[in-house]
Amino acid sequence: MKGKKRDLTQMKTPHTYAIIFGVVLFCWMLTFLVPAGKFSVEDKEYENAEGGVSTRTVLKPETFRYDYPLNQTYVYESLERLLVDSDKLEEAEVNQKDLRQLLEENTASELTEEKLAEIGLDDDELYDLYGDKIYDQKKKRHKIARVWGTDDVGGFGFLNYIFEGLVSGDKYGSAVGIVALILVVGGAFGIIMSTGAIDAGIYSFINKTRGLERLALPILFFLFSLGGATFGMAEEVIPFSMIMVPFVIALGYDSIVAVTVTYVASQVGNATSWMSPFSVAVAQGIAGVPILSGATFRLIMWVVITALSAAYIMIYGERIRKHPEKSLSYKTDQYFRDHLSATEEKDVAFKFGHKLILLEMLAVLIWIIWGVTVKGYYIPEIASQFFVMGIVAGFIAVIFNLNDMGINDVASAFQTGVADLAGTAVVVGMAKGILLVLGGADANMPSALNTMLYGIGNVLAGVPAFIGAWAMYLFQSMFNLVVTSNSGQAALTMPIMAPLADILGVSRQVAVLAYQLGAGFVDTFTPVSASLIGVLGVARMNWSTWAKFQIKMQGFFFILGTIAIMIAMMIGLQ
Repeated sequence: MKGKKRDLTQMKTPHTYAIIFGVVLFCWMLTFLVPAGKFSVEDKEYENAEGGVSTRTVLKPETFRYDYPLNQTYVYESLERLLVDSDKLEEAEVNQKDLRQLLEENTASELTEEKLAEIGLDDDELYDLYGDKIYDQKKKRHKIARVWGTDDVGGFGFLNYIFEGLVSGDKYGSAVGIVALILVVGGAFGIIMSTGAIDAGIYSFINKTRGLERLALPILFFLFSLGGATFGMAEEVIPFSMIMVPFVIALGYDSIVAVTVTYVASQVGNATSWMSPFSVAVAQGIAGVPILSGATFRLIMWVVITALSAAYIMIYGERIRKHPEKSLSYKTDQYFRDHLSATEEKDVAFKFGHKLILLEMLAVLIWIIWGVTVKGYYIPEIASQFFVMGIVAGFIAVIFNLNDMGINDVASAFQTGVADLAGTAVVVGMAKGILLVLGGADANMPSALNTMLYGIGNVLAGVPAFIGAWAMYLFQSMFNLVVTSNSGQAALTMPIMAPLADILGVSRQVAVLAYQLGAGFVDTFTPVSASLIGVLGVARMNWSTWAKFQIKMQGFFFILGTIAIMIAMMIGLQ
């Protein structure tokens, strides 16, 4: 008897965790093939969007070198000559007594990079003094993670990518800050959802605006796009999506539409921004372009691309509204539909307590927007603000006896909200682990990523201007698959792309445009984006499901970006 034939069309899509593990494994194997390299860095001042002066550490593109062992004999002999050259000692800011002691206590074979760094002669300083002669260039070194290990035991192992990813960074960014933000926001909205205020508000709104559902999508898209364009909205979308996902599904659409009109819209705004202090302003400052120059072109671009993107999701949304079963997220959206059906059956009254909670939420959201745009609030402050929102909502629920909630119910609701987003928080750490396996994003530390950045810059040299501008856009899009920090990507790529633009005959303004379009659009797709993963977690959607929809939209975005680059080239955008 023949065994049952396997239907390959019914194969399950890999889980997000499985996909990320596959990417980690691939990146680890890549480090065996790509030698590690590094750049020297410098602090560069630039005029920020507020007219003040900010400082950003950027790489010096002409200083790339592979990671080689130290040529101990050459370095020792050079330092002996340096010891009697007082002018050079002063220029290098090296203490003569310390240098003499180092040479007396060590032979050439005993010299190490650590000992040299202790007296102020780190790798960058030696390279500035003597160039690549300080290296034994017989063999390039690779920075390869062990299979298992930690920083304290044998060195970082790629199988420890989850833990190392989760504890990397600080409270101001990925991964620690984003993980904490996701958990706090999850707990806060766990309380708010338990009060029933959002459900009651959604149904009250829908009942009063029947027949106007189609207007909701373009309005939401433009609002979130404006947030991305003006203050770089990204992580801030996560808490908003807690409200928007059930709201959009209640209108008859799916969670894909909800994620698109919130997070994707914010990144469309980011990609086409004329004033974002976290992307275009930083990139222009590093590239030596006047801050916020080219604003007219970018403003027109923002309106056109936002409108076209909103039309794209409206067409998709209308198809799903008529045939919900065709949605890729139809099964996972059942959770929200069941919840909404249960609420509808109860015929929820829109009580005074519900209205107070929604007003309190609105007040806190205004407080957050004011804090971000006026006071420079970031992840720690935003997390605290949402915690305040949740706690106040809990007190209102207890006082007005909403859903019979007591103090313990508020605490349990917070716990449930945290638990709902714990899986998403882990994904953020996993995604950061990919970067760690490649050696990290520090231009001053040897890594395979630095070598790939340098190699791509060399490949682009010598091509025609139009092709070069388009290739820059393609490169920035691909680079964003790994490095999703807008300011981080600007610091890593613009020092190379700006002078390369001069060589190719492309204006530096167009080089900045290529950066912001590539960085913004691909942020809506890459599984490395902590903000995207956070929003998908709220929508209870696997990244693999999202990717099936988004890959087509990425093609749409890439065409729009290519057209924008070509128009900028034709009009000579400066």
